[in-house]
Amino acid sequence: MSGLLDPARMTTGQKVFAFASMCVGMFIALLDIQIVSASLREIGGGLSAGADETVWVQTSYLIAEIIVIPLSGWLSRVMSTRWLFCASAVGFTGASLLCGLAWNIQSMILFRALQGFLGGSMIPMVFTTAFVFFQGPQRVIAAATIGAIASLAPTLGPTIGGWITDHFAWQWLFFINLVPGIFVSVAVPLLVRIDRPDPSLLRSADVIGIVLMSLFLGCLEYTLEEGPRWDWFDDRTILATAWIAAISAVLFVWRSLTHAHPIVDLRALRDRNFALGCFFSFMTGVGIFATIYLTPVFLGRVRGFSALQIGLAVLSTGVFQLASIPLYSYLANRVDLRWLMMVGLACFALSMWQFAPITHDWGWKELLLPQALRGIGQQFAVPPTVTLTLGGLAPARLRLASGLFNLMRNLGGAIGIAVCATILDSRTNLHFYRLAERLTPANDAAMDMLGSVAARLAGPGLDAASGATAALRQLWQLTYREALTMTFSDIYLVIMVCFTLTTISVPLMRKVAPPKAPSADAH
Repeated sequence: MSGLLDPARMTTGQKVFAFASMCVGMFIALLDIQIVSASLREIGGGLSAGADETVWVQTSYLIAEIIVIPLSGWLSRVMSTRWLFCASAVGFTGASLLCGLAWNIQSMILFRALQGFLGGSMIPMVFTTAFVFFQGPQRVIAAATIGAIASLAPTLGPTIGGWITDHFAWQWLFFINLVPGIFVSVAVPLLVRIDRPDPSLLRSADVIGIVLMSLFLGCLEYTLEEGPRWDWFDDRTILATAWIAAISAVLFVWRSLTHAHPIVDLRALRDRNFALGCFFSFMTGVGIFATIYLTPVFLGRVRGFSALQIGLAVLSTGVFQLASIPLYSYLANRVDLRWLMMVGLACFALSMWQFAPITHDWGWKELLLPQALRGIGQQFAVPPTVTLTLGGLAPARLRLASGLFNLMRNLGGAIGIAVCATILDSRTNLHFYRLAERLTPANDAAMDMLGSVAARLAGPGLDAASGATAALRQLWQLTYREALTMTFSDIYLVIMVCFTLTTISVPLMRKVAPPKAPSADAH
């Protein structure tokens, strides 16, 4: 193994530092998914772009990232882990610089797509390297760390992004990646020398499979992101991309199961733990990303919070998740991981139940308990899913399978957000019409409210008709606010039901004994 560092001969300190360096790359790649979510209005203003264009600052990143994640296992075999991670970190850092220097919305969208494509390949490699470096209780701690980053980074995105936008210029949303990006670009090639590149794999590359997968995932992500805004299949573009995604998905699955060297190892789904683990990864993606989407939307549209206020209000989720890491690490070496996963999923369901009574005047105090439960739930649900799903796979299959596992989490997030956005639109209209049906002349309270508001607004220079019109407008705004708030309650209850069903599915996974202490040569 000349030129390589045999993990069995590395000290624990060397492995921890190498693993931590890769975690930094994973963190900034995941953070950048949501770091712009609370600042799209400022970015659009700075680049003279409308809302329809600005939303692509986030969508382009997601589409590019979701395409490259399942490719990363094959690419790491071609280039080796160290050089793929290095190239990804260098490219991600350069793309971040270009995003901060973007001169119009078109250049920003292009650079964000490049950033997502290069950053996405760093995420699965951290999973596979952790299982190469660590055994026994150390593997549990590594899985806990990965799980925390996978759920914490997107959660902190709006908070960090809102704070940066409020105190600095929006360009610093991207410039903050430069220092950690340079560090990762230098540290990983020096420390993570665990395999060799194999360029010969390029000769047997399944190019057709890569094209089909890219069409499937790219069109699916576009359909899910844009569908709620364009009334789904009433829009010709959405209908076309949905058909392309469906047809290419069928062809991709057939190709992957019949080709001698597939890009993604779908055969790993024959393993019950892996198949169930992908399902649980999908559901945690739904919970993490859907709630990250919902809470800032509520605080912005109902409460009128600024980007910084939104960030501070959702911060408690990350705080409680970090605080629960030591407890999880202690229990994971002593308790069946399936029980810990059930606790985490149940906490998530309970969190959604606590969100359900939401009213229009909820702020950080009212959000504290449900977000605390969500943070604890994330920490107890994600790491055991990682260990139970990937820990039983042979090293030769781990790289290709980890890409599929991570893809499921991102797909869950994309589908969860799309479904939430659709429910938000349709149920708000339904609740509004139901409330409006009661606002008739027979409703004395409504008429008294209109009269008092009209009298107050009909000041000097305004006639009674103008005051009545202003009063009606205010009544419409109040009704819409309440309809919107009621819809948020509906969505939280839907997510609660999904997580309740997911929780009772956990015993279907095979039991895994607590890891044994590492042997003398394991460090």
